[in-house]
Amino acid sequence: MLTISQLAAYAGVTVRAVRHYHAKGLLPEPERDQSGYRRYGAAAVVELVRIRILADAGVPLSRVRELLSAADPEFAQAVRDIDLRLRAEIRERQQHRERIARLASGESLALPPEAVAYLDRMRELGFGERLVDIERDSWILIAAQIPDEVGTFMAIKHAQIEHEPLRRLYLDIESMADCTHDDPRLPELADRVVVFIEAAAAVAHELETGVPEDYQVSDALAHLLDSAFCETFPWATRLLELLEERGWTGWTNIRRLTLPT
Repeated sequence: MLTISQLAAYAGVTVRAVRHYHAKGLLPEPERDQSGYRRYGAAAVVELVRIRILADAGVPLSRVRELLSAADPEFAQAVRDIDLRLRAEIRERQQHRERIARLASGESLALPPEAVAYLDRMRELGFGERLVDIERDSWILIAAQIPDEVGTFMAIKHAQIEHEPLRRLYLDIESMADCTHDDPRLPELADRVVVFIEAAAAVAHELETGVPEDYQVSDALAHLLDSAFCETFPWATRLLELLEERGWTGWTNIRRLTLPT
């Protein structure tokens, strides 16, 4: 006859596990002998091994008792059911691993690959993190709202950032990040932005990357993106006013004002 420690050693489990199986009603708990010890025979070892094998295979303890007494056909079907559940859990855990990997990669968590590549290219070209951050946040909003259109817009952004005059304008905007709304450089910046708008349209037309009407950002999303721009640059509201004086309105969906006839 075996003590509980010997039983656990034979079956390859811990004493704590044996007591847990006792508490769950999976393994009968023998009466104590005259010395006050519980003694186990070979049948208990066999039963405990079967419990361990089922538990190690991922069978919930709530089903172990059922399987221990099941006939062969019932046991086979139960094993198939458990296998299906384990497969589903493996797929779910794999998805969790992929999400964790995206968390570790930072920007790629919420952005499609082409947007991540665009931000990387900005850094290569010398843009600071402040401007990269506002671009990142803007593309997170765009990708969340209109994911199917990101590729179309991104083709234009890549063309723009490789266009040296437009790139210099971006860099100058960043260099003025902390200026105030009455900065004397703003009117000149507004003039250059108008040139930027017209040049961007020309580049898009030349590369056939223009945005069709069906792919325009909605007014609600454009307002949200414009608000983010104004929150980042204190002078942005004044810049928009200057642009209106020059016949343009908006920022994300910037367009020419219709002049009264």
